[in-house]
Amino acid sequence: MFRATLKSLLARKVRLILSGMAVVLGVMFVSGAFVLTDTLGRTFDQIFAEAYEDVDVSVAAKPKLAVNEMEGEQVQAPFPAATLETVRAVPGVAEATGVVAADGALMIGSNGKVVTSFGPPQLGGNWLGESDLVQLREGREPRADDEIVINKGLATAGKVAVGDRVGVLTLGPREDFTIVGVFGYSGDRDSIGGANEVMFTTPAAQRLMLGEPDVFNNIVVTAASGVSDESLRDAVAAAVGDDYVARTGAQLSADAAAGLKEALSFFNRILLGFAAVALLVGTFLILNTFSIIVAQRTRELALLRAVGASGKQVIGSVVLEAIAIGLIASVLGLAAGIGVGALLAYLFSTVAGGMTLAGVGVPASAVIGAFGVGLVITILAALLPALRAARIPPIAAMQDVATPDRPLTKVTVAGALVTAAGATLLFLGLGGHAGGNTLATILGGVLFAFIGVALLTPLISKPVVAALGAVFSGWVPGKLGRLNSGRNPRRTAITAAALMVGIALVTGITVILDSAKSSISDLAQDTVKAELVISGVQSGPRPPSFDPSVLAEAKKIPGVRIADGQYGDMAMVGDQHLFVGAMTDPAAMRQVYSLEPTAGDIDRLAPGQTLVSSGTAQAQGLSIGSTVSVQLARGEAQTYTVTGIFEDSPLFAGVSMVLPTEAARDFTVPKPIQGFIQLDPGTPVADVQPRIEALLADSPEVSVANLDAFIEQQTGQLDSLLMMIRILLALAIVIAVLGIVNTLALSVLERTRELGLLRAIGLRRSQTMGMITVEAVVISVFGALLGVVVGAGLGAAVVEALRDEGINKLVLPWGQMGVFLGLAALIGVIAALVPAIRAARINVLGAIAHD
Repeated sequence: MFRATLKSLLARKVRLILSGMAVVLGVMFVSGAFVLTDTLGRTFDQIFAEAYEDVDVSVAAKPKLAVNEMEGEQVQAPFPAATLETVRAVPGVAEATGVVAADGALMIGSNGKVVTSFGPPQLGGNWLGESDLVQLREGREPRADDEIVINKGLATAGKVAVGDRVGVLTLGPREDFTIVGVFGYSGDRDSIGGANEVMFTTPAAQRLMLGEPDVFNNIVVTAASGVSDESLRDAVAAAVGDDYVARTGAQLSADAAAGLKEALSFFNRILLGFAAVALLVGTFLILNTFSIIVAQRTRELALLRAVGASGKQVIGSVVLEAIAIGLIASVLGLAAGIGVGALLAYLFSTVAGGMTLAGVGVPASAVIGAFGVGLVITILAALLPALRAARIPPIAAMQDVATPDRPLTKVTVAGALVTAAGATLLFLGLGGHAGGNTLATILGGVLFAFIGVALLTPLISKPVVAALGAVFSGWVPGKLGRLNSGRNPRRTAITAAALMVGIALVTGITVILDSAKSSISDLAQDTVKAELVISGVQSGPRPPSFDPSVLAEAKKIPGVRIADGQYGDMAMVGDQHLFVGAMTDPAAMRQVYSLEPTAGDIDRLAPGQTLVSSGTAQAQGLSIGSTVSVQLARGEAQTYTVTGIFEDSPLFAGVSMVLPTEAARDFTVPKPIQGFIQLDPGTPVADVQPRIEALLADSPEVSVANLDAFIEQQTGQLDSLLMMIRILLALAIVIAVLGIVNTLALSVLERTRELGLLRAIGLRRSQTMGMITVEAVVISVFGALLGVVVGAGLGAAVVEALRDEGINKLVLPWGQMGVFLGLAALIGVIAALVPAIRAARINVLGAIAHD
């Protein structure tokens, strides 16, 4: 049996390749995700190891507010310069240096725009002199408070040089500085991890980056000869007390890398999710392939049974073939995944400012994932056809018929039950009844829904395929193609189901995002009462901001009724991390956002008072007169008294609490991140907008736009998300196309004699190709039709579940769904190309004599 199976495999090389391609692509996604995250993880380890290689021990104050990478930027608390003398007095300290280092030094390049880094920080700090890590390449160190040195990466990106006068945005308004030096790093590097760095004199750095004089936010300690880093760390920690944290350079490196790896693991899970979709589609392809193979080998397997092979040996033969395909596909998929992971890591490093990548490695997870997934998926997909093959009676060897069609009753009942289970899980997940397992419940519901619909597809394939094929019925090849696509409902259903999954996901996500865009746009038009909005697009951890004086000057412009600014940041409110805001004028905020009070007064706010949303008030048990503790990124925790409660508004930037404007000085970014300009009735927007733009000349991160343009800017991010999802799901659609090619190719082999007879009675080659093409187009359009219907249904269910979140308008993208159906027809034509040519080239006499 083993030799017979090997000969069967070698005799059907094309079948082997086509069957394995789906597994190759799915495994490629899985292994590529692990290779990418491993490479980037080791790159971050390398970057931070280099950044802290000159640090024996570091001392910093405990952060006022601890946040992770997903919540925002961690702000290091400043501490008095006197702490530096305390550390210097510790036995074993050879040298201690006060350091200012903070994100948020944005240099304006030669084109008048802020030089961005798209991820890596924009660091500002005090120049500490040259070291083994940092060396001046041009110029000199800064000596006056209006002089700076910058790293070579920033100089190149901003197209500036020594002697140039440039603007720099920090905690305060823009200030101009003269570049007196450009520095680089050991190993001839222009930056570390793509970070841009601006170095000031120590007094200037303290004022601009920490907001007050005579403070630092870090101390770098060098150990005396013979003193270990660990023992020095413990001695320094004892000297500075519990309000400080002392860590070795190795600990700093590990902690910094761990934070980024946390965000990277989230990205990894997203990639693995798309890999799961690809493998689900691949499972349909493999299941269909082995079903056809078993049908084609009916006589061969029955003859084996007739000469003594047992049912177990027949099952073993089919499973062995699946193992061979799975092994080969896993190896190829792993190799492809390594290449894809390396390519994505290179693209990531390029976008992040050209950071130096660690060598591409192949972690054990990539290998285990590749072979585990590849083999398991292939064997499971082949198991049902293998069991069916074992039931072939030996007497079938004497019959010249294929395995007859079986009733659809069992598969229909099973499909109905699985679909009902999927609908139940979706109801529980989307309705918020799944406890802490909402995401898992929703994903399980989607999976069961897809499998259930796939099982029900044979029942509806005959009438739907007949209706679709009616378009071609006036043409003999078209009529034959329609009949062929409907003659085997199971095969047609599985082939169409593979395409259905990809199209359904794209359609469903399109419905959700288009509905969200439309709902937000309508809500903004109805709710936001401002003709002009000041804002920018966030490309890193810090939101774009502008000078508060812009709002004061804007109020002086004739025709301006309201000029209100919004500050925002994460805070610890009670025992919860919440997004809080601060407004220049609460009464103006109420008018701009059409906020409604549910209790108290929301038109005014004195120091020590706060306004909270109704949802926050309910969650924290707050009412008018209640007090709540709020810890911001800077400063000490403050107690605020609730004086007003406003109705939750989806457009109010997720703000849970509004604090007095004075509180914004302790925000991570103590400047407005949005501004709203309301005009007097009859005042032309075109008269005011240029004057606001002139006020923003020193804030190139932001711009002023009318309300329509602002809404388009904000919702445009959903379009980018949708495009990314479509690109990732394209792999599943590619696998589905392979499924159609595979089905047609194997079907041509199965119908060799039939094709020969059709050619013999007058069917021309062009008509033969037309027949195969019609068959492919009908199957493809059937799958796409299923996809748009299922996807629209799933999308509508999610939109209904999000109604309370402000997504209250269902938008069905009819145009895009029509495009999907048109593309499906084109996919069918492309998929039919090779099988149609092969069918047309069949030798008529040889085909008639084919057994």
